[in-house]
Amino acid sequence: MKNIYIISIAFATLTSCGSKQNENEATVETLTENVVELTDAQLKNSKIETGKIEQKAISSLLRVNGKIDVPPQNMVSVSVPLGGYLKSTKLLEGMHISKGEIIAVMEDQQYIQLQQDYLTAKAHFSSLEKEFQRQKDLNESKASSDKVFENAQADYLSQKVLIKSLSEKLKLISINPDNLNENTISRSINIYSPIDGFVSTIKMNIGKYASPTDVLFELVNPTDIHLALTVFEKDLDKLFIGQNIIAYNNNKSSKKYNCEIILIGKDISPERAVIVHCHFEQYDKSLIPGMYMNAEVEISTNNAFVIPNDGLVRFEGKQYVFTQTDKNKYEMQEVTTQNTVNGFTQITFADNSDMTTKMFVTKGAYTLLMKMKNTEEE
Repeated sequence: MKNIYIISIAFATLTSCGSKQNENEATVETLTENVVELTDAQLKNSKIETGKIEQKAISSLLRVNGKIDVPPQNMVSVSVPLGGYLKSTKLLEGMHISKGEIIAVMEDQQYIQLQQDYLTAKAHFSSLEKEFQRQKDLNESKASSDKVFENAQADYLSQKVLIKSLSEKLKLISINPDNLNENTISRSINIYSPIDGFVSTIKMNIGKYASPTDVLFELVNPTDIHLALTVFEKDLDKLFIGQNIIAYNNNKSSKKYNCEIILIGKDISPERAVIVHCHFEQYDKSLIPGMYMNAEVEISTNNAFVIPNDGLVRFEGKQYVFTQTDKNKYEMQEVTTQNTVNGFTQITFADNSDMTTKMFVTKGAYTLLMKMKNTEEE
């Protein structure tokens, strides 16, 4: 019985040692999985360089998008205050127009009636004015009663008001009352462009009647276009008035436009975003209202650990660097990358290890990656 007990203990001990040996082998295998070792000859031909990583002032970029917009004061809806029929127009969408240029001719019988009423009121005013002056003189000499004078005065003032109101109505339809007489009465009026710009939309065809509330044309002056960016609420505290941004569109991403933030909206949309308005430093006629744009905003500058791009490798969707662990021996470690500026990329380690004490491969990292993977395949 004693012999059986001793044999059992020995067997258990051997089993335990075997298990520990397997665990140690597995541990060694795990530790050396991302390690590559070069011979002296391989190292000489590889042109691998090592060094300590440094801290640099690196800017963070906020990437947003939006579209080109035009301020309300640069968009004009053209209508006819008194209505009328569109007699003629030469406008086409996209056509350039100048301020004061005739863009349409309207026609209606009410224009004739308005001109007639004005000239009739003006002719009648002359006799009322003379009668008022006569009654005023008689009243001062007590040759006429106050009532007669007051009636003459009321008729005179009423006619004066009527002429003034008719005069303003004529100005609404671009007729100068001072140049109007019985020989210049016309059934048509001209519509003039109020701005320099382009025709955005045509909403009326020739022969159609336009009421005072109908819009005939929409005009736009693009010289003061601005960029309306959509910025999410979480990024608002990174922006400020006067901040510079770089904008570009997808069709021509190499062409950059300098802009400046002029207004940050105060209304948050249901998507938790705010509109930020930016002014282009220089107008470019190729920029059209409604065009979608991308923008990059430099939001901060911090001292961060950076590594040359030649010391960074990408493998299976992750980023890695190599640290020197011994002579000719290098270990591949996963890192998180952030901003890249002037050939350097900001990195952080997942385990928050002390990066200042390590030697990093700063050039030739892909050579080590290829060597490692070729060794694994063998």
